[in-house]
Amino acid sequence: MSTTVDNNADIIPEFLAESRENMDQMERDLVVWEKQPGDRETLDRIFRAIHTLKGTCGFLGFAKLEGIAHQAESLLSHIRDGKRRVDPKVVTVLLQVLDTVRRHLGKIERTGEEETQVFGSVLADLHALQEETSQEDAGPTTELDEDLSSATAESSLRVDIGLLDRLMNLVGELVLARNQITQLGLLKEDPALLGASQKLSHITSELQTGIMKTRLQPMGNVWSKFPRLVRDAAIAGEKKIRLEMSGQMTELDKSIIEAVKDPLTHLIRNCIDHGIETPERRLAAGKPEEGVIRLRAFHEGGLVLVEISDDGAGIRPELIREAALRRGLVTAAKVDALTDHDLIQLIFVPGFSTAREVTRLSGRGVGMDVVKTNLERISGTIDVISTLGEGTLFRIKLPLTLAIIPALIVKSGGERFAIPQLSLLELIRLDGASVKQKIEWIDKVPFYRLRGRLLPLVYLNRELNLSSQGELPRNDDEAVHIVVLESHSDPFGLIVDEVRDTEEIVVKPLGRQLKSLSVFAGATIMGDGQVVLILDVMGLAQRVQLREAVEQRPKRAGAEAVPGAAQGGENLLLFQLGDESRWAIELSNVTRLEEFTADEIEQEGAVPVVQYRGQIMPLMPLRQLLLPTVKTSRAQSLDNKLQVIVHSRNGVCYGLWVDRIIDIAREPLVLQRQKSSPGVLGSMVIQRQVTQVIDIDGLVKLDQARNLAGRNNGIAEN
Repeated sequence: MSTTVDNNADIIPEFLAESRENMDQMERDLVVWEKQPGDRETLDRIFRAIHTLKGTCGFLGFAKLEGIAHQAESLLSHIRDGKRRVDPKVVTVLLQVLDTVRRHLGKIERTGEEETQVFGSVLADLHALQEETSQEDAGPTTELDEDLSSATAESSLRVDIGLLDRLMNLVGELVLARNQITQLGLLKEDPALLGASQKLSHITSELQTGIMKTRLQPMGNVWSKFPRLVRDAAIAGEKKIRLEMSGQMTELDKSIIEAVKDPLTHLIRNCIDHGIETPERRLAAGKPEEGVIRLRAFHEGGLVLVEISDDGAGIRPELIREAALRRGLVTAAKVDALTDHDLIQLIFVPGFSTAREVTRLSGRGVGMDVVKTNLERISGTIDVISTLGEGTLFRIKLPLTLAIIPALIVKSGGERFAIPQLSLLELIRLDGASVKQKIEWIDKVPFYRLRGRLLPLVYLNRELNLSSQGELPRNDDEAVHIVVLESHSDPFGLIVDEVRDTEEIVVKPLGRQLKSLSVFAGATIMGDGQVVLILDVMGLAQRVQLREAVEQRPKRAGAEAVPGAAQGGENLLLFQLGDESRWAIELSNVTRLEEFTADEIEQEGAVPVVQYRGQIMPLMPLRQLLLPTVKTSRAQSLDNKLQVIVHSRNGVCYGLWVDRIIDIAREPLVLQRQKSSPGVLGSMVIQRQVTQVIDIDGLVKLDQARNLAGRNNGIAEN
């Protein structure tokens, strides 16, 4: 056997990769087949996978794997020929076969040889199932047409992940060079250089997008394990649970796919153990005895959103309160001041668990805190919304890639720093005259009163030992710049000296000497060649003991001053179109807010554009796109300054031309009415007024179609 392996050493990695893919697909198919035993197509796919494994193992000399594959194939042959019915016992044994095969594949990968131990109980179970048919084996299995597992092979190519990593690093260096040349073009004011830099920027963005796509993998690669996880856990817990998945083809960078695997697994287990009730309790509550867990993934605003929900009993805030007190995680005085939403957030505190007994799935108080920490390490966020008696929803936001991210550049103590935009909520600028009215001190901690609630403030200069500055401006001419950030669902304000621009930055890891600095997540190189450190928002919050300040806030400030701690939901930018039409866009889709004069608008064919940060930025007149019946002349619309919401994706900026920017609100994004019109997600009530929420992806497509139609009309007229 070893001679055969040595002679075929070059194809072993290919064999391992193909076999694991086939086993993953077979596992998914077995779970589906158990519920739909009459599905011949699924059965044929399962049979083909085990048949391929048997043939390849025979060719490579892996006798033990070939033997168990042959036995599994014989059992499947009985079922195909109608000699055996499908039942949970058959599926369970076949799933055990998969586990055994995976273990042997792992041994082959490590040593080049199979496991020395015999398959034992698995083989015995297979023999027992075949004997139950009380009939002879039907003989050789029918060979399947293999020309189909070849058409796929010709259209795909396996590439080593190390090569993709090197390509991504080179693209990162190219982005840095692009930023430098763009900045040089702006400084020189040379039209030829500016034009060349714009072309380079466009090509770099296209190349960056292409390389990133080569690293993308569908979410289905992670989700493939979940149907079996739900099946086995439901049987163990004597529950009936159905798993529904949508968005499996939503793609993420491979590094993020790997990092999010464990958090998603734990959330699924949490829904099984704590969310879905037993069939008896569900029937007593007027629900179907079968519970449902739903997984959904979709792109939104340059991010990937993953939602895990169940239709179980929901989270009881009083149980959270009792468990937190029982485990000593909070004091009675603190827990009494928390709202229901704040109580639910305690599930992310280390050591928290509502289980009184340790089970196979939960009860040790380790899990949800690790979920949140692991997600924040990859610049992700998680929020939880629960309705008693109806179920619980976990919403996760993830970046597409960790290598290149949008960031806000700020300046403090003469140094520049980068803040990942995913942690950014909003920007506030206070002049000296309003500082004393809007900033309050509680136990020597400054708080800013933001829309009726107190926001703890942190001085970046003081925390990084850049200076001892910790006083408010004494002159009315001095301004205070507050960057509102979010960590552990608790917003706080970071006071900086100056707010610069939003840029796409290339994340560089810190050296070993700086790994212990928890306030920094990495570094980047700016367009002028200078190194800028990237702030770790979670690490900064932990350093200044933000959670302690937040917990003391309601107790010290009084109930009427603070209606509650950070409310769950999405940050929405509210704006107006026309005289009364009220609209909203998720703040994560907003790069900057700008104003332009009428003189700055130019025409590119039928499309209004402005020169913006070295780019030609198209303007989307939202009133014309979304309210075509509202007639407004161009002269009237340009009497005042244009208010523009800048949205960027893959280095390309789009300007959303609105009539008036109103406010920022934080609300759960629960649409009460769905809309099918392009560019509109639906309607909801925000600040007691009906507000329509725009779909930025649909809006970009709508504007592109409008621009194309305008160009075609111009060609036809000529």
